[in-house]
Amino acid sequence: MNKNLQQLYSIAEKPKKLILGLMSGTSLDGLDMALCRIEGTGLQSSIELLKFYTYPYSSPQKHRLKEVVSQEDVSLQDVTILHAWLAELHARFVLETLEQWGIDPTEIDLLASHGQTVYHAPQRLHNLLTLPNATLQLGDGDHLAVKTGILTISDFRQKHMATGLEGAPLAPYADYMLFSKRGINRILLNIGGIANFTYLPASLAPQEVFATDTGPGNCLIDWAMQHFFSPQTYDRGGSIAQQGTVNKLLLDALKSHLFFTENLPKTTGAELFNKKYIAQVQKQLPDINIPPEDWVTTLTRFTAETIAEAILRIPDIPQAEVIVSGGGYHNVCLMGWLEELLPHCVFVDMESLSSIVPDAKEAVLMAVLANECVAGEGYALGEAPALTMGKVSFA
Repeated sequence: MNKNLQQLYSIAEKPKKLILGLMSGTSLDGLDMALCRIEGTGLQSSIELLKFYTYPYSSPQKHRLKEVVSQEDVSLQDVTILHAWLAELHARFVLETLEQWGIDPTEIDLLASHGQTVYHAPQRLHNLLTLPNATLQLGDGDHLAVKTGILTISDFRQKHMATGLEGAPLAPYADYMLFSKRGINRILLNIGGIANFTYLPASLAPQEVFATDTGPGNCLIDWAMQHFFSPQTYDRGGSIAQQGTVNKLLLDALKSHLFFTENLPKTTGAELFNKKYIAQVQKQLPDINIPPEDWVTTLTRFTAETIAEAILRIPDIPQAEVIVSGGGYHNVCLMGWLEELLPHCVFVDMESLSSIVPDAKEAVLMAVLANECVAGEGYALGEAPALTMGKVSFA
């Protein structure tokens, strides 16, 4: 047998695997790294988070990524070069972090890399009805594998799209395994740059599971902070949002986009919710003068209301537990509004249910998907066919 295939077979046969999940999200804070020990597959999986660290991007690195991420007009040469550059950067982050942890790369069975979404283009956004859903992530798996010496699984979203789905959210495949509980409806809410949730029914019926984006999470709040309060890049703890007042005219204009009336599930991204979106809203309110604090407060309320309204559209939902992850989890103002807007829900701390800290959840998801890719049989959720996702890159 080919030695690479032999290695893959040996890893797949292991009862327990050490997998390093990598996630770089739309906020471009840095590379999240979650070291997981995973035993079993599917609903029999047992996942233990051993270590977690976010390796921050430097200002020049952030700037380089912002020049291409979610931009309609970019240099094709820049995108091509960044595909290799980002993988090599992530490889350096991985090796340096493993050294800090005192772990040799040979101890890691798999790297599970999401990469950096450069452009997410479901048909609902590109509106080219003869063309398919599409997405593109930077950070080539072969470069990662060669530079780290670790077998790498990457490019998870393409299989989802190849089946006619929108490539997002991917969270339900791990959420269903990790957090389903018979007799309890659960909503796994992730508030990153974009907000999304997975609904897990109390029945455990896989066909009733679904996941959807709800709209902006932190992305427009971050825009306001960078625009009005530079060099601050985000509203730490929601402190600025707590100082301002919600502007009702601005809030109504922000919520007027047709995206918010579309049926669930649906996906979106920073390709829609960005400074151009703000400029379009401002055209609707040419004579209004809004103080900087009120911008942040209103955008925070916008995130809270669009999340809550999406959750309330779940058919016949009774009381449910809501488990929150992502950067928005730390925004006290946002979380307070969510609890106010969802009085039928009980908010439960993720760490009380598992070893997973909220900030690590997306990177843990990558590790779970990689484990399923090499050892799982695939399973169907909602309207999706049975899937395993990811492409294999040998070192």
